[in-house]
Amino acid sequence: MKLKIVNSGSKGNAYILQSQDEALLIECGVRFSDIKNAFNFDFSKLVGAIVTHEHLDHAKSVKDVMNYGIDVHATRGTHAALQTSSNHRAKSFEYHKMFQLGKFKIMAFDVLHDAVEPCGFHIYHPECGNVLFITDLIFCKYTFPNLHNIIIEANYDEAIAKRKLNDMEFLRNRIIKNHMSIDTCESTLLANDLSKVNNIVLIHLSDSNSDALAFKDRITKATQKTVTIADAGVTIEFNVHPF
Repeated sequence: MKLKIVNSGSKGNAYILQSQDEALLIECGVRFSDIKNAFNFDFSKLVGAIVTHEHLDHAKSVKDVMNYGIDVHATRGTHAALQTSSNHRAKSFEYHKMFQLGKFKIMAFDVLHDAVEPCGFHIYHPECGNVLFITDLIFCKYTFPNLHNIIIEANYDEAIAKRKLNDMEFLRNRIIKNHMSIDTCESTLLANDLSKVNNIVLIHLSDSNSDALAFKDRITKATQKTVTIADAGVTIEFNVHPF
């Protein structure tokens, strides 16, 4: 299994879990042309797309994806907010109820964010094992056993945000009340059993309120795991076992 980063951050998010036989698109927050390029215009192995919430940096291409004949799975609230509920390619799921796309077994769970019905995902596939995907949240109230790979938001450093956004109280407060800081990212990771984890991928870093190298160094030291910053175009081996 490989994880492909189409893009990550406030300008758009899209990620692909891809094996020899099938692929899963996570988020549709980039131009559809970028998604088509990432798949080399071949969607024959794509089993569907899953979306966490309706904000454009996660969902701007949802209608294009559905018009191309691909099912998009999201909560009913997210589809309602996107005005896609009536599209026959709009599929809904409920929190804490597993659904399956190909060999991907997926369970959504609730997160706190300024969206209608946002969620994170626990994804299982025989090749990549248990994957945690969480983004756009203040903190995660759940812990997860037997994780093999983690994709987690590390949006901002509080000191950087306070310094750079000192005169922009509304924006500073929105970031702090809706996104995960590097402090919370670290504590969230350490609250889980990381003994089987092969990869930690830091996503959705703020362009102006983060420090990628410092974030990677901090999480590497805290977890003693392989940590990758989700830069556009990066592909990561994403398996149950590291070799």
